[in-house]
Amino acid sequence: MTVTKLELQKTSTGIVGLDDILGGGWPMGRLYLVLGNPGTGKTTLGMQFLLEGVNAGERVLYMSLSETTAEIGQVAASHGWSLDGVALYELSAAEQVLGLARESSMFDPSEVEFRATTRAILQEIERVEPTRVVFDSLSELALLAREPLAFRRELLLLKQVFLARGATVLLLSDQTTPDADLQLQSLTHGVLELEELAPEFGGERRRLRVRKLRGSKYRSGYHDYRIETGGLLVFPRLVPAEHSKVDVGEPLSSGMADFDALLGGGLPRGSSTLLMGPAGSGKSTLVAQFVAAALGEGHSVLLILFDETTESFLRRSEKLGIGLLRFVDEGLLTLTLVNAAELCPGELSTLVREHVERSGTKLVVLDSLNGYIHAMPEERFLLLHIHELLTYLNLVGVTTLMTLAQHGFVGSMRSPVDLTYMADAVLLLRFFESQGRILRAISMVKNRVGGHENTIRQISIESGGIRLGQPLTQFQGVLTGVPIFTGDSMTLLEQTRAEPDDG
Repeated sequence: MTVTKLELQKTSTGIVGLDDILGGGWPMGRLYLVLGNPGTGKTTLGMQFLLEGVNAGERVLYMSLSETTAEIGQVAASHGWSLDGVALYELSAAEQVLGLARESSMFDPSEVEFRATTRAILQEIERVEPTRVVFDSLSELALLAREPLAFRRELLLLKQVFLARGATVLLLSDQTTPDADLQLQSLTHGVLELEELAPEFGGERRRLRVRKLRGSKYRSGYHDYRIETGGLLVFPRLVPAEHSKVDVGEPLSSGMADFDALLGGGLPRGSSTLLMGPAGSGKSTLVAQFVAAALGEGHSVLLILFDETTESFLRRSEKLGIGLLRFVDEGLLTLTLVNAAELCPGELSTLVREHVERSGTKLVVLDSLNGYIHAMPEERFLLLHIHELLTYLNLVGVTTLMTLAQHGFVGSMRSPVDLTYMADAVLLLRFFESQGRILRAISMVKNRVGGHENTIRQISIESGGIRLGQPLTQFQGVLTGVPIFTGDSMTLLEQTRAEPDDG
């Protein structure tokens, strides 16, 4: 027997990120349950769904048991929306019908109220003939029913009416009636759950997940979202397996021949490199050098700053002879300062992905990861988020540079978290003392995608830019910070004045 697979027509939710998660939107002509505690954005999500229908020229209906028409209008106004084109029906307007039913009935008042409410709903659907419906909220309807059997029976009736008319319906529930919610989950074609988390520091964090979606593929798991003026912003979980490996070109040059030699020819395209060292050792300056080289080749670059303002980064780079400002004006360089305390992991992934897909970005810089990591001590899976992001960038052929400040200045260094296993290459920077001066050293300690020098070189950051010295073959113990001179004569880069340090 041949089974024919029917393609489901889908209708947009009005939220780009949620459409992505659902594989294009809600399958049309079905019922969906939206669960969430008060304040998680159910009403806002419902309005965005209806306004998308208005924009498409559809008839839409908002039915409310919990809020007045004025309150609904205030919610819309807070987002800058006009509800013109949205049919609003406040079920409290049916009080006159309910009153007549109470006076003339010999049955249980609660049963009469519930049935009268159901009739009022059906009459309004008959009048408007909507293709999209939002019902806010079913929790009140469940309280009216009292008996689970009566609630289920009337819901089945409503479901049949909606399906017969081909309407796509969102049923909102605030999870105050767990038993009723379980019945709803079995009756509806899909369930979307909204959650709010309250970390000990920073703003609240919100996430959603699709519990079920009958007959349609969707992206499972939790996805971060934010409620902003203008509606919900949903950040789909990044799944690297959804992206295919692309061919990469020549290695990315630093713009300095001797530095490229240290790296084994430059940074391989699509690789990730971690720059580690104490504060002020030159990590951000090296990043600026790579950024300038990539821009010089005409590549688009995304630079995400966590600890330093964009103005400070550009000003310091200009003082070191690394001109970046003109590339900002030309649109090749995008600098983004993020507040790590307000950022969720999914938002960072979405920011990077959108830039890569929209602008063809070839180099992504995260400077530095310390602020990002420390701002999210409760994010148990933060390292997995970073790993998924690096894997995605590798697959699409984007080179990634990350900086991580280590604790201490000389001697043994400690990192807030071990990221070396994730990165394809690791550059280590150190301070060391010689003849009463504090000098810098650099070495490449890992490169899983190619060969590299195994030497330790002096690096000097001056007003004219970065200079790389010869291998420190006459010193032993440079990485300890207090090396022992073992040669006959000392040849070091001359520098008596310290230039601006990066953080």
